[in-house]
Amino acid sequence: MLEVSDPAERENLATFLTRALRLDPAAVVRMRRRGDRLVSAWVATGFEVLAVRTVAAGLGVDDVTVGGDLVLAGLAAGGSIDLGYGMDSAWRGALPPADGFAHVDDVPARTLVELAEQGVQLAKEHGSGHGPPASLLDQTVLTVSDADTRVQVPMRVVFALTAMDFIPHSGDKAESGRIQPTEIVRVRATKTWLRIDARFGSVARRRSGAIPLLPS
Repeated sequence: MLEVSDPAERENLATFLTRALRLDPAAVVRMRRRGDRLVSAWVATGFEVLAVRTVAAGLGVDDVTVGGDLVLAGLAAGGSIDLGYGMDSAWRGALPPADGFAHVDDVPARTLVELAEQGVQLAKEHGSGHGPPASLLDQTVLTVSDADTRVQVPMRVVFALTAMDFIPHSGDKAESGRIQPTEIVRVRATKTWLRIDARFGSVARRRSGAIPLLPS
């Protein structure tokens, strides 16, 4: 069973799942308990990037994968949500660690949205019926660093962040002009994972090998 008693948290989770199902109508969600009062919901975005939203909730098991549409329908119905039988075999790959991420730098959210806008335009020019070319998705578009760590962010991570609408904005569509100049996203990393935290959720991807750095 999944118990989300706070109406605001139910709405947060429902919004997250609605966006995931918009990207993939057959999306599954992996629910993982964090302590006694929090549950992290993970989905695959279709960009080889994971997205997560953590809400105040109770979960009867430590870790389970179920249909996103089932959870969304349960949230709309109210009360406790019977998750039924797990679909653990439908989840591909590992999750990033819950801890151990180091804060590398903060980036203006507008910068990420501007990069996404440029990427969409390039995808229209060079894409196909199968979506943006892999060369565009894998292109490094942002590099951040601190004294110990240098992190390259590929376009696919930026696309995933904006596709999940994790950055607050005014209007129906996230555009760079509708993002507050003071809004930031935080780049964190371990030796093997990259994570970007925005106000409404986070995206994560395994860090790849060396990728040539191009100006952005």
